[in-house]
Amino acid sequence: MLETAAPLYDDLIPGGSHWSFVMRKGHVLRLIDETGHANVGMLMYNPENPLERYNMPDTLKNQHTFKLTKGHVLLSDMGRVFASIIRDDLGWHDTVSGTCNASLVEERWGQKIYQQAHNHYHRNGLTSFLNELAKYGLGKKDLTANLNWFSRVKTDDNGNMNYVSDHSHAGATVDLRFEMDTIVVLHTCPHPLDPAPDYPSHPLRYQLFKAAPVTDADLCKTSSPEATRAFANTALYHLMQ
Repeated sequence: MLETAAPLYDDLIPGGSHWSFVMRKGHVLRLIDETGHANVGMLMYNPENPLERYNMPDTLKNQHTFKLTKGHVLLSDMGRVFASIIRDDLGWHDTVSGTCNASLVEERWGQKIYQQAHNHYHRNGLTSFLNELAKYGLGKKDLTANLNWFSRVKTDDNGNMNYVSDHSHAGATVDLRFEMDTIVVLHTCPHPLDPAPDYPSHPLRYQLFKAAPVTDADLCKTSSPEATRAFANTALYHLMQ
């Protein structure tokens, strides 16, 4: 799935932080839970038309799933494929729980501001997303349901959602092959359902690779009729550019 074994780029995002960049078509973004117990919030947008963004409902219902794992595609609200999950060490990632905000973080883990803790102050997912979106001229109106990599949420018999602690381990890896140029917005703030007694702060290592060409037998391309159509929509988009 990778054209080369050595990463083109390698970096570490500290826990409780945020970052963003543009992923180019034909490249792989590798996400690595550096120390275990990570949560990585993600949003995606088309840099040519940011009105096109990740669509959680279509991604789940079109693939008849509640979780995300290898073989699934991440769909835009135009029915195209932003990225394909070509490797997954965990088998379950959350995209229904949203992200934490300032009031949730303060209520659960207390307030810790920059003047007190400098770069170790308590950031939250919502503000982190907004800070990164502003770099692209986007704002609160552009927020949508996000992904939470390395996190799992299960439901009980009454339909209540519960966070699964210790789901991820050090070194757990997800590879995302990008089928379109995509603005990727990331944060490493806590999952909104995480019951940890102390503010969770776990780093993310990310690496960039050149992807191998996509074949007609590709798992993500053939995993469902909906995925096959989404790949066709994406190919048409590139043909008309």
